[in-house]
Amino acid sequence: MAQEANPFESLQEQVDDAAAYLDVSEDVIERLKNPERVLETNLSVEMDDGDIELFRAYRSQFNGDRGPYKGGIRYHPGVTRDEVKALSGWMVYKCAVVDIPYGGGKGGIVIDPADYSESELERVSRSFAKELRPFIGESRDIPAPDVNTGQREMNWIKDTYETLENTTAPGVITGKALENGGSEGRVEATGRSTMLTAREAFEYLDRDIEGATVAVQGYGNAGSVAAKLIEDLGANIVAVSDSSGGIYDPDGLDARAVKDFKTETGSVSDYQDTEAITNDELLTLDIDLLVPAALENAIDGDLAKEVEADIIAEAANGPLTPRADDVLTERDVHVFPDILANAGGVTVSYFEWVQNRQRFYWTEDRVNDELERIIVDAFDNLVDAYETHDLPNFRTAAYVVAIQRVVDSYESSGNWP
Repeated sequence: MAQEANPFESLQEQVDDAAAYLDVSEDVIERLKNPERVLETNLSVEMDDGDIELFRAYRSQFNGDRGPYKGGIRYHPGVTRDEVKALSGWMVYKCAVVDIPYGGGKGGIVIDPADYSESELERVSRSFAKELRPFIGESRDIPAPDVNTGQREMNWIKDTYETLENTTAPGVITGKALENGGSEGRVEATGRSTMLTAREAFEYLDRDIEGATVAVQGYGNAGSVAAKLIEDLGANIVAVSDSSGGIYDPDGLDARAVKDFKTETGSVSDYQDTEAITNDELLTLDIDLLVPAALENAIDGDLAKEVEADIIAEAANGPLTPRADDVLTERDVHVFPDILANAGGVTVSYFEWVQNRQRFYWTEDRVNDELERIIVDAFDNLVDAYETHDLPNFRTAAYVVAIQRVVDSYESSGNWP
């Protein structure tokens, strides 16, 4: 995987690119390129053998002009301060592009969960929750799952917060299990918004998604859900990959069967009657649609020269470096950005938060219908900005829409310089 770009610098470059098309002062743009605050803490946690281990953890609160900070918590050995800052910034503009009333936050712990027992992970999670306690709250900062975290970790954090605060506050965190105040449709939300973005993209570009060839890099939750839902539209999933490598079948894979195989074996490798390929080979296949659904910086400027896909829908956060964006724009590859394509997760997290606050819960059909309405409206706004401003690509269009909305909130707050 390419690692040429610092993700925080990539975010700042994306903001600058869009700001060039907006009538906004430099000092305000500078404010929108940097977090308001970053918590950096060291967690001292007892292991099962009685030893004490230290874990570095972060929470970045990037911008709260449009509402409470919102964003996931990831557990990954590659977590860095700059990565968390970048992800929290992307969350600001993701929430703004789909027009939900949140700012942006993000958290992470430097840990490989595979190396620890469930009881150790619980103690790590609860230790982090204690550190987060003064900074989070239903109207202040609402965390959610991210890479290597899910309902289990969210339940632990919620329980720790409620215990320490001596209250019931299900809206303090989203992505919870249903029995703990979670929402129907949340698990599939990121993959569903990726599918909806791809569907709208094909329609806008006057192409037929039925029969289209598709490759998905990263076959975790977002990638596998996107794959099965895009397959349901009649597309042909010809390749998928995970950290172990990739598989390819020009005649098409069964997206659900591959997911079942990965659940059983831990990887997609060795799936029957397929050709083994590398991640880079998958990313450069001659296909109609590419869905990068792993980590940031998957495609750098050099690899972008070899990308043969016509359309890219980003299920991951920041999978393309700014140089890759430039190369793909020059080559007329249509990239539909992460801040739209994977915004389903935060959108349904918003629905979960609304349900928690009202103590009234929706059906899965209602959740999916509301999500589709929001993503389709956001796509239409992106296309309108793209055409109205004669912008170079759809990413810049998404940031033009999002930045203007954040600036409008900032201006109306009375804090305008």
